[in-house]
Amino acid sequence: MHGKPWLSSYPVEVPPKLEYPRINLAHFLIDSANAYPDLTALEFLGKRMTYRALLASARRFANALLGLGLQKGDRIAIMLPNCPQTVIAYYGTLMAGGIVVMTNPLYMPRELEHQLKDSGARFILALDQLWPRIEKVLPKTALEKIIITGIKDYLPFPKNVLYGLKLRKDGQLVKVPYDGQKVLSFTELLRTSSETPVFQDVDAENDLALIQYTGGTTGLAKGVMLTHLNLVANTIQSHRWLYKTAKFGERFLCVLPFFHVFGLTTLLQLGIYSAGTLILLPRFEVGQVLKTIEKQKPSMFPGAPTMYVAIINHPDIGKYDLTSIKACISGAAPLPLQVQETFERITGGKLIEGYGLTEASPVTHANNIWEKRKKGSIGIPFPDTEAKVVVPDTLEEVPVGEIGELAVRGPQVMKGYWNRPQETEKTLKDGWLLTGDMARMDEEGFFYIIDRRKDIIIAGGYNIYPREIEEVLYEHPDVEEASVAGIADPYRGETVKAYIVLRPGASVTEADMDRWCRERLAAYKVPKLYEFRSELPKTMAGKVLRRKLIEEEQEKAKSS
Repeated sequence: MHGKPWLSSYPVEVPPKLEYPRINLAHFLIDSANAYPDLTALEFLGKRMTYRALLASARRFANALLGLGLQKGDRIAIMLPNCPQTVIAYYGTLMAGGIVVMTNPLYMPRELEHQLKDSGARFILALDQLWPRIEKVLPKTALEKIIITGIKDYLPFPKNVLYGLKLRKDGQLVKVPYDGQKVLSFTELLRTSSETPVFQDVDAENDLALIQYTGGTTGLAKGVMLTHLNLVANTIQSHRWLYKTAKFGERFLCVLPFFHVFGLTTLLQLGIYSAGTLILLPRFEVGQVLKTIEKQKPSMFPGAPTMYVAIINHPDIGKYDLTSIKACISGAAPLPLQVQETFERITGGKLIEGYGLTEASPVTHANNIWEKRKKGSIGIPFPDTEAKVVVPDTLEEVPVGEIGELAVRGPQVMKGYWNRPQETEKTLKDGWLLTGDMARMDEEGFFYIIDRRKDIIIAGGYNIYPREIEEVLYEHPDVEEASVAGIADPYRGETVKAYIVLRPGASVTEADMDRWCRERLAAYKVPKLYEFRSELPKTMAGKVLRRKLIEEEQEKAKSS
């Protein structure tokens, strides 16, 4: 081991070792509500909720789940954007001893069915708009109860009325067949449940708090098992890294989705742990984000690079006061230097790049926010986190400065993959997590990601796995061969391109393929470009050379 050269770059305020209480993660909410009951916990499009009210609602949800027969360890899927119901259900489920399965509301039935079947979720809480998708997969899952809520349920008057009218006018009003047995109303459940404190003790090191799905290189998403301790540790590590922030009452702009583990830890958990105010936005819309920053004055704004790109390139950026922002941690994709510098100049705050992966709850590295940082680097390992660059698939370290696979170890590293012992064995070796990312470390212990070992595409902060899209393309009756690659895109970082060889005599257009994919994949996975070819480049063994396709694109870009 090359020792831990990064420790010399630690700010004096950040100790290399921290204490992590062995508790149920829901303690974060209870402790903050006990200390600051009247502080605003949530702000949602004009509606406010105090810590006292949030805790009461979470307890009601916990009691409702127990009343429906929840047993410790049962999985509860939450399929919602950022709204108060997500926060209430997350902590309520944990209090009752359930395991949360965060589910992307963009999922199409095919993806949803896999996740619900694989996790064995008994209950799901979802948005009324998503009912048609859930109804489609119901017979193929183990779901016993479907709890439905709407955005309007937590909007202030008259927005709640206007919202319903707008949905009706746009033809988007979904009729949900509530029956009081299988299909239940969230607001009704809370109204009829008790606020009696309910608390399930857990073995923090072994009991799961969350199964978070991450795209699989095999095409289907794998469930990452994160324990209470994993998430408690990563929240406390993140909190200490942000040592200049207030002890309570920081304002967090929550536009990064909670169903993505980066948003879950750096916003939902960190915000509640530090008794902050969470300003919830259900989706990223740059105009609304700029207005919200000016009006609500958030101080913390973790996000993905595409968000910062959209902000600095907005034509009216000069009209907004963004100086309330103190610190932003960018993750989920590489942060371009020019974006970082422009954003810092406009806001006067700090924007730093970090690194993580779902398997590590997710953060393992970050640049210093107020001390020494390095351009193009993902920074240095968090407290109690070790990292080394190794020969791929082994734990043999390579010399400083040389490229190898990044391996990490720390209290935030997952327990393994749900129901996938072989996959777990390949990825976790002696407590070290092999990340699949190629990296190097300099003499001072700063790490740099060189490339991804897997053929992962990162578009707009989302991890997209080519194999999954290829499988959908191959399902098309007129497609003979298909390959998918990520090509450079100035806004999304990368964008998805499909290369297709059609069967002889077939005549299929880009529009036909686009429709086919949209019915089967979440919008962010759908290829943005299609190229029809007579053949694909292959190895002698007949394997498609995806790398070659990417090189062709790079050549085209150079000559254009």
